[in-house]
Amino acid sequence: MKLVLTKTPMREQDPLKRRNNFKEVNLGYSLEEALHEAKRCLQCKKPKCVKGCPVNVPIPDFIDAIVKGDLEKAYNIITTSNNLPAICGRVCPQEQQCEKQCILTTRGESVAIGRLERFVADSFLDSDIKADQEVKAKGKRVAVVGSGPAGLTAAGDLAKLGYDVTIFEAFHEPGGVLVYGIPEFRLPKDLVKKEIDKLKRLGVKFQMNTIIGKTLTIDDLFQDGFKAVFIGSGAGLPRFMGIDGENLNGVYSANEYLTRVNLMKAYDFPNSHTPVKLGEKIAVVGGGNVAMDAARSALRLGAREVHIIYRRSMEELPARSEEVHHAREEGVIFDVLTNPKEIIGEDGWVKGLKCVKMELGEMDASGRKRPREIEGSEFIMDFDLVIMAIGTSPNPLIKASTPELETNDRGGILVDQETYATSMDRVYAGGDAVTGSATVIMAMGAGKRAAQAIDKRLSKE
Repeated sequence: MKLVLTKTPMREQDPLKRRNNFKEVNLGYSLEEALHEAKRCLQCKKPKCVKGCPVNVPIPDFIDAIVKGDLEKAYNIITTSNNLPAICGRVCPQEQQCEKQCILTTRGESVAIGRLERFVADSFLDSDIKADQEVKAKGKRVAVVGSGPAGLTAAGDLAKLGYDVTIFEAFHEPGGVLVYGIPEFRLPKDLVKKEIDKLKRLGVKFQMNTIIGKTLTIDDLFQDGFKAVFIGSGAGLPRFMGIDGENLNGVYSANEYLTRVNLMKAYDFPNSHTPVKLGEKIAVVGGGNVAMDAARSALRLGAREVHIIYRRSMEELPARSEEVHHAREEGVIFDVLTNPKEIIGEDGWVKGLKCVKMELGEMDASGRKRPREIEGSEFIMDFDLVIMAIGTSPNPLIKASTPELETNDRGGILVDQETYATSMDRVYAGGDAVTGSATVIMAMGAGKRAAQAIDKRLSKE
């Protein structure tokens, strides 16, 4: 068969229609499209793509099963390593991980691994995750703090090993950033619920509306009989720039804005009890995936004009290229090489944003060119809403109630890089609670390795 050097395209909602609704943008592959794409895989003897996946999904094996028409086998192969494939197939930055390692990139485009994973996972959304063999209950309880991707992964893997697992979640719905942070048009919430329901069928218990560090402490969990604790509480503390005007009405952190929209359904006012200001001309400060999510959500809420304000160039944007592409298609305006200096207010509300033009200088520690101000280039733009999307830090509540838990200067929990063990005996941590804001799949990888370490430790007793 002739080698096809480009990916099979995936169907999408029309940009002019989708900017007015919260339905999913990407529509996925048909069986015919999936087969066509799967046949592009070269079935390398030493596949680099597997090493590029933080949870080491056996990628060539599941793709080979697709080619042979055995989708159930493909699904079972994926779920030996990944408890949340329908989610990962949508939000993982495959282009920087597994697909980046694909040998086809030397001649053309990689195999669309993420799209194929999504296709297989969507075919089995209502099925159960099955362990490789019948699991014998170990009679030991493990507590998981947080129901985001790290916590869900750790819980699922521990349950499959025979542990009695309970997840403690601060919100009223499980899912962490998957439900409060990522919009419906990228990750439908009914899909997240189905993935979580599979874990419940594995025996994982969920205790909602429980804030570890307030409602209960880590010590309380041990006193209640849990033999180990995994902390996957995420990074829910927003960062701000420290410029004048950030306390004005009409200034949101992206965390608050997206939580109101995604989890609290604020756009459905008055049916929702958690409103959100519907601005007409909105500035989103930042250039990552969260900034794209906030900007695209603002458009869907009826904003006349939405701007991304980013201090570096388009080439340095940290957001996924697909998200940037979709945002531009939908009409988001990119003001790059621009940095806010002050938020201007009137009668206590946002009126505008004073900015300065930037230029790129020498490389910094991140490997990107350092932005610097151009003298005398200050200017003002009119806005009635400003959303700060410049990153988050781990919530300090757990640290405040557990002084023996060591953290770094940004509040991230210090862990052993192999076992994810913290400074406290039998306490492990992973995901954004350790690294600060990162990707879903990196958090899942941490949860998986921590679960293995917990099992190794508890199996000795």
